[in-house]
Amino acid sequence: MIEQHELVGAWQLESWSIGYEEREGFSHPFGEEPRGLLLYSEDGWMSASISRQDRARLPVGESPRKIPDSQQAAAYSSYFHYAGRYRVVNGDVIHYVTQSLNPNFPGTEQLRHAELDGQTLVLTGKDEAGGVVRYHTLVWHRAPATAPA
Repeated sequence: MIEQHELVGAWQLESWSIGYEEREGFSHPFGEEPRGLLLYSEDGWMSASISRQDRARLPVGESPRKIPDSQQAAAYSSYFHYAGRYRVVNGDVIHYVTQSLNPNFPGTEQLRHAELDGQTLVLTGKDEAGGVVRYHTLVWHRAPATAPA
């Protein structure tokens, strides 16, 4: 069973897949090769960000707030982020969301079952969207340490 101290540090995303209760197959919400960074601090804070690898760039020299709505929507729909407190309870990680790109996430608790195998962390969770039960699997690898600046 995983303990909090084993999570502390930075993790890079390998994959995010979603299975469905009443249909075959999986989807990959940010493509087959998403990018992501998951941070857990010693004092109980976390931050998770995920994006498509092939995100379109915004126009250079323009404020993102002044570009057409369609370009803004494309940029923000290819990125996901939330942050807040966390704790480990009986092999599960509970993320207490305080900040998120999705305005519906702050104030929620995101329950993830955690399995650690060496330097690989697998987080699984379940949710319901539009009456469909979905099962998420995210595979993370411990990020290499960087040299101090």
